[in-house]
Amino acid sequence: MSPTDRPRTEPRPGLRHVPRPLRDYALLADGERGALTGPEGDVVWLCVPGWDGPAVFSELIGGAGAFTVRPESSWKVSGGAYDEGSLIWTARWTMPDAVVECREALAAPAQPHRVVLLRRLRAVTGAARMAVRLAVHGEYGSAPAPVLRQAGEGLWEGSRGPLRVRLSGLAEARAAPDGELSALVRVARGGVCDLVLEVGDGPLGEPVEAESAWRRTEGFWAGAVPSCEGLTANRDVRQAYAVLTGLTSPRTGAMVAAATTSLPERADADRDYDYRYAWLRDQCYAGQAVAVHGPHPLTDAAVRVATERVLADGPGLRPAYRTDGSPVPAEQRLPLCSYPGAADRVGNRAGSQFQLDTFGEVLELLAVAARDDRLPEDGVRAAAVAGKALEEYWDRPDAGMWELEPAWWTHSRLAAVTGLRAAAREIGGPDADRWSALAETILRAARRRCLHSSGRWQRSATDTGPDAALLRPLASPYWPGPRTVAAATREAVARELAEDGFLYRFRQGDGPLGELEGAFLMGGFQMASACLADGRPAEAGRWFERTRTAVGQAGLFAEEYDVRNRQLRGNLPQAFVHALLLESAVRLDRATD
Repeated sequence: MSPTDRPRTEPRPGLRHVPRPLRDYALLADGERGALTGPEGDVVWLCVPGWDGPAVFSELIGGAGAFTVRPESSWKVSGGAYDEGSLIWTARWTMPDAVVECREALAAPAQPHRVVLLRRLRAVTGAARMAVRLAVHGEYGSAPAPVLRQAGEGLWEGSRGPLRVRLSGLAEARAAPDGELSALVRVARGGVCDLVLEVGDGPLGEPVEAESAWRRTEGFWAGAVPSCEGLTANRDVRQAYAVLTGLTSPRTGAMVAAATTSLPERADADRDYDYRYAWLRDQCYAGQAVAVHGPHPLTDAAVRVATERVLADGPGLRPAYRTDGSPVPAEQRLPLCSYPGAADRVGNRAGSQFQLDTFGEVLELLAVAARDDRLPEDGVRAAAVAGKALEEYWDRPDAGMWELEPAWWTHSRLAAVTGLRAAAREIGGPDADRWSALAETILRAARRRCLHSSGRWQRSATDTGPDAALLRPLASPYWPGPRTVAAATREAVARELAEDGFLYRFRQGDGPLGELEGAFLMGGFQMASACLADGRPAEAGRWFERTRTAVGQAGLFAEEYDVRNRQLRGNLPQAFVHALLLESAVRLDRATD
């Protein structure tokens, strides 16, 4: 990787993938890395060996490398769906004389240094000729592809440097000098053809047998996602569980914010970020959301990660880490042409910021675990460390939830208040009285500095506008009240930051709400929870149902939604949106029972 200050403006020669709207992509993930697959059967994003490793398929963002399996015929209609409660995707193409499907998944349970991509072709009606193309390019496409050679019947292998590649299932193929492998595969009616791709940064071991890999993968998803029986939004809640599971490392428990980098929040606005890292706030949201539904390994994983990071870093806690707990690298540009309207970046400057609310969110997560009798002794120690950090730093300006210039952000203080009150109530112990007293001290200061003259909370000590971030602590069961102030804040957010039933973060400038960024989808689900906290289930239902329409064909949510153009914006899929959908769906069902 050789980042430069100026990205390319034109695609590299030979680039095959024409970018599609983000709503058209589906996610395949195994917890250690994720792939995006498009409606034309092209897997155009995959990093090896892990989430923030260099991509070997990067055509999504203007690099090189992809694995395509599609009908040879151009006269077709494409579609697809997940097996319910999983990230096993079945692409389906309907042609004049045939219907063919390609079932695909990243094999699970995951291996840390080898990704296995399973693709099973089946002709449902008629017979089909399928075009296969494989080009594996390391370092975001800048490295030449390994030249693949036949190593046995239907087996192709190659390597370049530490990168190892193996493809099984192709009896005949053409290997080009540039490393690209291509073939035409005929699938008879009712027939099945299995393709298994293995890519790693070291020796691959024995070849993977397709049938046993499929059985293990199906078993993994059956055990990971609960039935959610009885919930109104059953299918969407199960999909949320699958996405959160797919984004969570089984080795470390860390959950990445999204599977991708550099997908634009707004075209040509220089708002393109790398989200392939674990934000503690996001993981706390996910852990608390799942706990609302019931005990689950995702909550235990969140508690484990938060505990480890707080005990390791104490008051120097970072808002984000790599999934192995190491620091997020500094932000750099990649010399690619990028997804249209964006600039390619790796690393994230948020990894070195001070964000006070993270301590409050950690405390509330640990408290929820204690309430359910699932907090280990190390978690109790971590709560003491987080409380001590709040005691020392609560009055210090911070970057806040939106990662802006340091200020005395109201949300950060209110998140600290709910976290401290939750810990005092649920964890208790010798620190309980100090936590309660500190929560009152912070709340008094916030009322003095951040309570608007109209009786609602404002964004900061110096910014009098409303902020959708405030909905989160005000909807917490640990919020001390009064509800009149919370209700006035909720009403101001709905009145001033909503458009067509979707919610924006805060007002930027004097122009229309959607001029500088899209609607913030997590905010819509937070609004639903805030309405429930104020005893307004019908209003909560309207916010919930409207927000969950802003979804892609595969049922995936991005961070933002372009209301006017009905397009997803930002990296895909965004973990905390799925987490808040899950939480608000469960709360809404219970409120309306």
